Amino acid sequence: MRYTLRQLEVFLACAHHENVSRAAESLSMSQSAASTALKEFEQQFELRLFERTGKRLRLNELGRQLWPKAEELLERAQELEQSLASHRYLGRLKIGATLTIGNYLAANVMARYMEEQPGTRVELEVANTSAITERVLNFELDLGLIEGEFNHPDLEMIPWRSDELVVFCAPSHPLAKRKRLTDKDLLKATWITREPGSGTRQTFERAMVGLLPKLHILLELQHTEAIKRAVEAGLGISCLSRVSLADALKRSSLIELPVSQRNFHREFYFALHRQKYRSAGIERWLELCRSEQPK
Repeated sequence: MRYTLRQLEVFLACAHHENVSRAAESLSMSQSAASTALKEFEQQFELRLFERTGKRLRLNELGRQLWPKAEELLERAQELEQSLASHRYLGRLKIGATLTIGNYLAANVMARYMEEQPGTRVELEVANTSAITERVLNFELDLGLIEGEFNHPDLEMIPWRSDELVVFCAPSHPLAKRKRLTDKDLLKATWITREPGSGTRQTFERAMVGLLPKLHILLELQHTEAIKRAVEAGLGISCLSRVSLADALKRSSLIELPVSQRNFHREFYFALHRQKYRSAGIERWLELCRSEQPK
């Protein structure tokens, strides 16, 4: 074999960081050792994998074609090493989740996964849909758990479970005792919404088709808890996942507003890179997610 796994590690680190120094740092190597490994890798096969502009490295077309194959080969090698160390060990996972899923669903799955595999490390990154899908596409995350659909030819979107958004207000709000809100009521209301780029905002905009340009949106916030506190303070009404509102609705600190003429249903999805190797750990994570019972 003319190449080494270390050379593949250096190539992938350079592809991720677009800089030899940062790649070397991520691998706990010296810059000169990383630079030498990359140079030897290219020279052995008489090819170039990067376009070099100053200190920045950018994958060329050949490098982009090699990237997912190198990722898969290295992950298989790591999985073999882990299997040799312990037949039951599924290895480290890097999971991305959108805010609703990360804050209200993913922790239970992570606890079950780590309980099955003592000593296993799971990294959970919480961000909005666009950020998570971008990191899945860049092979920086093994798997994304997202709200709503995201179309990209390199992403496989696998339906996970159903969800719905709920329009809600504070108990003291003038609309709190209404049995049904009309479109006219929605247009008159002051809104506090999730930020553009989030799956919740995507579903909200789809549900409000025909009204959206005329809605009075006072605040756009990234965090669901901040939105709930703002609504409780009487700043306006909002629309979030029922998953994130379950406790508040049960306590009656927030009141659900019926908007039967609008469709707020959606799906949660697994987002995986089509060329990503699905390790035993990824497959087990998917199984645990599917076995979680909706509340």
